[in-house]
Amino acid sequence: MRGRIRIAGREVVCDRSGALWFEDLSLLVVSDLHLEKGSAFARRGSFLPPYDTAATLARLKQTVEQHDPRMVISLGDSFHDGGGAARMPEPFRETLAALQKGRDWYWITGNHDPDAPQGVEGETVTDLALAGLTFRHEPTLVSIAGEIAGHLHPGARIVQRGRSVRRRCFASDGRRLVMPAFGAFTGTLNVLDRAYRNLFDWSDFRAYMLGEERVYAVATGNLHPG
Repeated sequence: MRGRIRIAGREVVCDRSGALWFEDLSLLVVSDLHLEKGSAFARRGSFLPPYDTAATLARLKQTVEQHDPRMVISLGDSFHDGGGAARMPEPFRETLAALQKGRDWYWITGNHDPDAPQGVEGETVTDLALAGLTFRHEPTLVSIAGEIAGHLHPGARIVQRGRSVRRRCFASDGRRLVMPAFGAFTGTLNVLDRAYRNLFDWSDFRAYMLGEERVYAVATGNLHPG
């Protein structure tokens, strides 16, 4: 199941995959794929299992096939570094090309990938305005209705019956939204961290936690730090 919410008056679905789905726009949005993170670490002498790109693309493929969007926006840090696209093995490149075929595909630049990815299709932009919404990698400190960003990898923690549960989450007060990282090897930053402090109206804030079967809306008073 999915969480249907409104951002700046526009209805959107928070998919439990970590993607946003605007049905009326036929638009799918993902953030912080961090493709080829494992190979980036290996080049620096730190071993990570080399399965991140395969896992991330498999989930992306499933999500794209489920919604069949006309447009896809990837909100920056799509590749873990500037050489990530060039290092991507040919089978993964073919998978990505098949997902892009027949669709408008936008790569938003991020702090990890400030330049256009090499050897892959799609248009690279620093931000994108569409239907009263603004898509960018890093959220601005100025309150902008309709801003959708990534970068912070939001996560939430709740405690129920003495059991602590941490999950990736969408973070939103109904005016703006920060998306969870979609990548397989990405961590989270708790939404109660000071990095989020000035981004939201906390009286209206909800963390939309990704569960196995559905998305759960959690108010600020039920969230725990750590």
